[in-house]
Amino acid sequence: MLQRIDMSHTLTIRLTDELLAWLKETSRRTGVPVGRLVCQQLETARSQAGTQRFLRHTGAISGGPTDVSSRKGFSRS
Repeated sequence: MLQRIDMSHTLTIRLTDELLAWLKETSRRTGVPVGRLVCQQLETARSQAGTQRFLRHTGAISGGPTDVSSRKGFSRS
């Protein structure tokens, strides 16, 4: 028996032109809808949660400025 996947949830995101072009080209080349490509990438990220070396330090650094843009010499205004 086939498992029914409920796809009733909608997520709106803003993409760069470059990322949108990649999604459209990948969809065209593979025949996989853009929405399904996004879901596949999210599923991959979820399955690899914690295995990406840079993520293990998330939240571990403290004592710096709460807003990096508040550092003198880095403001563009």
